[in-house]
Amino acid sequence: MPNLVENVLVEPLIEALQKETLVTISTVDHETGGPNVSAISWIYAPDEESILLAVNAESRIVKNVLYKSELVVNLMANDSVYSIHTKATVKVERMEGVPLKLALLHLDVKEVRDVMFYGAKISVEPKFEKTYDVEAAKKLDYQVMTAIHRYS
Repeated sequence: MPNLVENVLVEPLIEALQKETLVTISTVDHETGGPNVSAISWIYAPDEESILLAVNAESRIVKNVLYKSELVVNLMANDSVYSIHTKATVKVERMEGVPLKLALLHLDVKEVRDVMFYGAKISVEPKFEKTYDVEAAKKLDYQVMTAIHRYS
């Protein structure tokens, strides 16, 4: 059975990207030209064609996107693994309403590919927990996600 390929986010993926979820993103490194992978949780899909992502404004991710706009989101959802190929732009250099210096990236969805190997499914999606002050983490997450929604 061939892997599914779409040019938009299907409903279960939009649903997964409506809440804080763990994803990895891959960019092209601005110094080496090689791959760069980061784990992210401040992500939101306002519709089937776009994704918003909050990252440290001074991060390697932002520098990489300015160097080459290709960015892949790797998402485990809907019992599978998806590679979401996007074109990224810096939508906001410094988000308002959050205490950290965060940039907002806008990702235009180009291709969504189910990349799970044949004959398998994800039985338990990845979970994570914050290891610093739980109340401070909740407050910060709320501030960041509220700001992302404001820009959507």
